[in-house]
Amino acid sequence: MDVLSITITLLVLMSVGTITETLPIQPGAFIRPPSWWPSPSGHFAFGFYPHGQADVFFVAIWLICGNNKTVVWTARRDDPPVTSDAKLQLTKDGKLVLSDEQGIEKYIAYNTSAKASSASMLDSGNFVLYNNNSNVIWQSFDYPTDTLLGGQSLLNGYQLVSNTSQKNHSSGRFCLKMQHDGNLVLYPVDTTDTRMDAYWAADTWRLGFRTCLYLNQTAGLLQIQNGSDISTTILNSDSSLPNNGSGIIHRATLNYDGIFRLYAHFNNGIIQTVASWPKEANECQVKGYCGFNSYCTFNDEQPACNCLPGYDFIHPNDHSLGCNRTFQKEDCSKEKYGATFYQIKLLEKIVWEDTPYFKDKMSQDACSSTCMADCGCDAAFYDSESCMKAKLPLRYLRRKMESEMFFGDDTKTLLLKVGNSLKNGFGNDNPAQNQPPPIKTTSNRTTVKIIVITSVFSLLLCSTLVISSHYMYKIRILQYKRLMETGNLGLNEEVTLRRFSYSELKRATNNFKQKLGKGSFGAVYKGELNKGRRLIAVKRLEKLVEDGEREFQAEMRAIGKTHHKNLVHLLGFCAEDSKRLLVYEYMPNGSLGNLIFGANSQSLKRPEWGERVRIAIEIAKGISISMKSVRHQSFIVT
Repeated sequence: MDVLSITITLLVLMSVGTITETLPIQPGAFIRPPSWWPSPSGHFAFGFYPHGQADVFFVAIWLICGNNKTVVWTARRDDPPVTSDAKLQLTKDGKLVLSDEQGIEKYIAYNTSAKASSASMLDSGNFVLYNNNSNVIWQSFDYPTDTLLGGQSLLNGYQLVSNTSQKNHSSGRFCLKMQHDGNLVLYPVDTTDTRMDAYWAADTWRLGFRTCLYLNQTAGLLQIQNGSDISTTILNSDSSLPNNGSGIIHRATLNYDGIFRLYAHFNNGIIQTVASWPKEANECQVKGYCGFNSYCTFNDEQPACNCLPGYDFIHPNDHSLGCNRTFQKEDCSKEKYGATFYQIKLLEKIVWEDTPYFKDKMSQDACSSTCMADCGCDAAFYDSESCMKAKLPLRYLRRKMESEMFFGDDTKTLLLKVGNSLKNGFGNDNPAQNQPPPIKTTSNRTTVKIIVITSVFSLLLCSTLVISSHYMYKIRILQYKRLMETGNLGLNEEVTLRRFSYSELKRATNNFKQKLGKGSFGAVYKGELNKGRRLIAVKRLEKLVEDGEREFQAEMRAIGKTHHKNLVHLLGFCAEDSKRLLVYEYMPNGSLGNLIFGANSQSLKRPEWGERVRIAIEIAKGISISMKSVRHQSFIVT
């Protein structure tokens, strides 16, 4: 590094705080805001970084090139910032401790099994603790936040989490995971980590389970390695850049917009983006860039989040938080539910990457009608001849512009159910509540007043009784109609199973109080019928197959005809609205797994190997019988 570069770096450091010596940090040494410990070259610093407000700081490592300072690591990033009264100290017992203005201590760096005798901020950007033998016992490289530096690895099972914003370094909305299967995947945070939630993947699961993501500082390469000579490069620096001998420092950061970028920092302060992952992606292609019930558009190289019709932003200054309804959802039990309260708004060229709860082939008009009539349907997506119904909240929505259609049309038409024009502006359909308040009058004749009040009260009381009786009658009629509608599934003639109402099973299970277990499609609860004379097991299905109602009916037709001594007997089912439950005979001896492994009872004797072989053969017989009639095999075996 030339003398001019060193001089510029030192001037920048002195302009924002106090530099301590670059010698190893000894126990007892401490700093206060706005001081820091620099690396020998002055390119990296560890200490108190200003938060953006006066006299507010957080502990961080930052990269300094020219006049630019870039935070690359943050300690306790989700804790509140500290004031100028805080202190950062390497204690006598070898722990790096942050004390806030109230004297509350928080550990920043320590090793539970070894005592640190010194610490250093290295030129690689790694802050380390050493023991008496000068061995590293803790390093910031092992705990990355949103950035990898040259020579640093993202180990198997670890992740990078983006910042909240460009200036807010707390945990944000996106993560880059080096999964245990060897695949490198980008997700929104707090999701199920499935293919449905991922918005980009390296597809490197073939490299094995010892993989890591490594940033090669010399070549400016981001590689996925498996501990041997096998590696896959996902990002590489531009070949036109000078080599590392010219003083380039590389870093790879998962930015707050969800895109993983590789940067090159030059001594003169220039920062250049040399590659991004996903390549040629814009922010709207990042799942979760816009929040629930909103969609992303990309115009003039700028992303924007927009609320769906009938919705408004949760926070006017942060559109990424999503949107809420501006109308009130009506009660499904109302007799004239549907077009009386709602209308369908169309939004075209929508890309939606989520799972519907119902999918079938029909026309667009039929799709609109079936969503309007379905109280559980908040929106439908129409694609060619397919209708897909969805519930709120809607996520992963973006709208394609005409310029993007060059790459193919994978869009759908959104049929959104929104409230009609409301008389009182709050979704209240009761005209009586919209009337002006009655005009109060006075009279000097007390007797007349008493008679009038008594008469009016009596009239109101009688009217209330009549209206209440009529309303209760209507409710009973409506419940009967709905029961008849949901009951006509075409199963009665083909299946000998008993149909239960949802309220029956709710009472039988004491409001689903005693859970017996949980499977991939729902939980199983213990219940009783006939005042406890018959015990049952009720399986409450939490998600339906993609083809919806027809698949459920097919399952009932098949299972209802299947009987085998080694299969638990299916007694009946419940199909009300979107609720789906299966009623089986109760197994008092528990599951087969408990019998074989003795997980829940020390008194159960594990069967011998001969008995286990017999059990396996009997299971196979039961499955063989069932596979002849059931397409999606999901069994409970005795």
